[in-house]
Amino acid sequence: MTRALLLFLLCTLLAPLAVAEVAQGSNYRLASGDVIRISVFGEPDLSFTEIRLTDAGTFSYPFVGDVHAGGRTVGEIERHLTARLADGYLVSPRVTVSVVTYREFYISGEVQKPGGYPYQPGLTLNRAIALAGGLTERASLKRVTIVRGDGGTRAGQRAALDTPILPGDTITIAQGFF
Repeated sequence: MTRALLLFLLCTLLAPLAVAEVAQGSNYRLASGDVIRISVFGEPDLSFTEIRLTDAGTFSYPFVGDVHAGGRTVGEIERHLTARLADGYLVSPRVTVSVVTYREFYISGEVQKPGGYPYQPGLTLNRAIALAGGLTERASLKRVTIVRGDGGTRAGQRAALDTPILPGDTITIAQGFF
């Protein structure tokens, strides 16, 4: 196989994964417990390395006051801060917002170490189980549910080992009877 053909095949196979990761990151909705970084080019007094969102999904920012970030993407927060800082404070501000630490996901039931664990992009149920020390001998992979959503919109769904895990998810692995 020629080098060019091999490179073409790799790019063809990996391109959808890269697009999916970028899309997931750009569509990620912030919520309570997320930690973000805000950088304003040329303005160190307006740049913060870590801001944890409150229980209400807000944070306080100089000249702007309380910013409701819950349910919004980092791009939406960037545009909001840019517009507010350009409104009488800075000329052409360049604001960058990024997620430093995602909120935890939770796993309970038939795993060795149930509890909350830091979310990692690309996390699947299989990797989440590994982080929790693996399954107990009574675990049933046919009786796994994931509850996701926020507030009154939380809904449970069945899961397989390759199911993606999102920040804030609650995973329950039930006992097998036989």
